[in-house]
Amino acid sequence: MQMRFPWRPLALCCAAPGRRASSSVPEGIQSFVPASSTIDAHTLEQLQAFLSRATRLFVITGAGLSTESGIPDYRSEGVGLYARTDRRPMQYAEYIRSAKSRQRYWARNYMGWPQFSSHQPNSAHLALQQWEEQGKVHWLVTQNVDALHSKAGHQGLTELHGCAHRVLCLGCGAVSPREDLQKRFKALNPSWGAHAGGVAPDGDVFIEDEQVLHFRVPSCKDCGGILKPEVTFFGDTVNRRTVQFVHERLAESDAVLVAGSSLQVYSGYRFLLAAADQKIPVAILNIGSTRADHLAEFRVSARCGEVLSVIQPH
Repeated sequence: MQMRFPWRPLALCCAAPGRRASSSVPEGIQSFVPASSTIDAHTLEQLQAFLSRATRLFVITGAGLSTESGIPDYRSEGVGLYARTDRRPMQYAEYIRSAKSRQRYWARNYMGWPQFSSHQPNSAHLALQQWEEQGKVHWLVTQNVDALHSKAGHQGLTELHGCAHRVLCLGCGAVSPREDLQKRFKALNPSWGAHAGGVAPDGDVFIEDEQVLHFRVPSCKDCGGILKPEVTFFGDTVNRRTVQFVHERLAESDAVLVAGSSLQVYSGYRFLLAAADQKIPVAILNIGSTRADHLAEFRVSARCGEVLSVIQPH
């Protein structure tokens, strides 16, 4: 079994650091960003003061950070996947037990990959990377699987739910680039095509079931095992070693910033509970309420890119 260190993003999911960003949301991407009011000067000053006091900032990011890059999320009011459709994400148990479910998943993922893999970091990703360079950010934990923090050049990073740019063999544990699998899909399905509907958060698109019947899915080159994106599906659990590592980085920190997450999933929320136990102050930047609002010193309801791009933590 290949030994993997989940807190170290493999080079294969890191493109050259991107610098194309704007604090405004481009037309066409706007539809994935929920409505919010512009942040007022007093609230911005509060957040600036909070971040200026921190010397070892612990950051947790979620899907709300990447909506401004054109990637939809699940829960945003009016624009998230749950609000737009009756589709639900793949469950871990279903993926493991059903070859048909895997076929459907990979067919959709194959169609959506060119667009999903081309997304670039936005001004929020780049601001956090700059804060790291300045020595402000001690560690960043993301619940996103889109590799945008890696593309932005962030180094001290834990991808809590894995990375869609990597593929894991469930048989031998080998990890390979998702781009390599795309080439294998093309070779196995030279004449396959389908009409794709809407885009989902984790890289796939909506395709009717009858369109995937003849889609062929490759097995692991090394052992013939089942291939799975190296991400935590719903119903699966985060690696214990990863969780322990993140707790250790949190204990070394003196402030927590949540950016773009409602923290509805316990895998991220647990670190806010730990911060409260350790009396580490918390600030939350997210459009809409979160599960940890009662644990925060204060919260800001605004776009991450709009706010983080203008903060100058000292």
